[in-house]
Amino acid sequence: MTEKRHGFATDAIHAGQEVDEVFGAVVPPLHFSTTYAPDGIGNLRRGYDYGRAGNPTRTSLQTQLAALEGGRHAFSFGSGLAAEDAIIRAVTRPGQRIVMGNDAYGGSYRLISRIHGDWGIANTPLDLTDLDRVEAELSAPEATLLWVETPSNPLMAITDIAALAKIAHANNALLLVDNTFASPYLQQPLALGADIVVHSTTKYIGGHSDVVGGAVITSDDELAASIGFQQFAVGAVSGPLDAYLTTRGLKTLAVRMDRHCSNAQAIAEHLVDHPAVERVLYPGLPDHPGHELAKAQMSGFGGMVSIQLAGGEAAARKVAEGTRLFILAESLGGIESLMNYPHEMTHASVRGTELAVPENLLRLSVGIEDVADLIADLDTALAGL
Repeated sequence: MTEKRHGFATDAIHAGQEVDEVFGAVVPPLHFSTTYAPDGIGNLRRGYDYGRAGNPTRTSLQTQLAALEGGRHAFSFGSGLAAEDAIIRAVTRPGQRIVMGNDAYGGSYRLISRIHGDWGIANTPLDLTDLDRVEAELSAPEATLLWVETPSNPLMAITDIAALAKIAHANNALLLVDNTFASPYLQQPLALGADIVVHSTTKYIGGHSDVVGGAVITSDDELAASIGFQQFAVGAVSGPLDAYLTTRGLKTLAVRMDRHCSNAQAIAEHLVDHPAVERVLYPGLPDHPGHELAKAQMSGFGGMVSIQLAGGEAAARKVAEGTRLFILAESLGGIESLMNYPHEMTHASVRGTELAVPENLLRLSVGIEDVADLIADLDTALAGL
């Protein structure tokens, strides 16, 4: 495990961001070059020869990511799904099986079931809060990877990372945690026993809805070598400008997440008693089934709130199209507030499966605007039902 040099916000600003040796630039320069001249054949300058294999700007981001997740190795990819694909290729083989949550991002399930499933990688979705069932599934020798989202997307379930790590390792399986919703600021899966952490850096880490990316972090040297080889051989790397923008966003993650969390908490508490709202799904509410666990393994409850409307699908659609500050759009984790209708947007690919989401569900990515304005925007849309 990488030893923390400073507090989180300090490392976010300084890790991998050494002052430029030539000109003294405080912000490391952006390196666009695709190739690098060696000091003679086989004598690379600081290990760089070709942009797919390495880029100084990408290295800076990877150093930053490793420091903030408390890992020894980090890899920056062109998207979150590219990162997940590299992991699956690195750690599973035909005939093996992935055990995963039955509430997960639709794109991840599509990748696992429809892409890797065609190549002989099976999957078993289940309720990851049922630890006995998880253990029973992992006891089969072909079950080699446990895939976890916590909080989950979009039903906001909380699962016990430390308990799942013990079960996975007792059964010779690896534990992967998708830490996108929490971000490294709120949750440290490697410290809780996870083997691999994956992110869509498009979300909170980038934070400004202007760059697509993904990341993998691990402290296992053998896993890192396998994942690094997949990245190099397949080539799904982040470009230098994407890495630069992600680094810039990551530097302000701490202050942004504090505001995301406080705004989301206020909105969740406001909507709990609203007559048009059937249910509010947010781990910061005391009656959320994962509330105490979230308090134990997270330092905050996050910026994602899901709600189910009493008026069913018609009400959900009307509210989704009736807000002004909450923009109807895919994705999440940016400074602006977004509204999503998962049944036909982010989770359309899981309709008809065990991962199908309720038709009356809306997912709110709560931004950092003035919370009074966000609440007024929601109230206006709900009043139109």
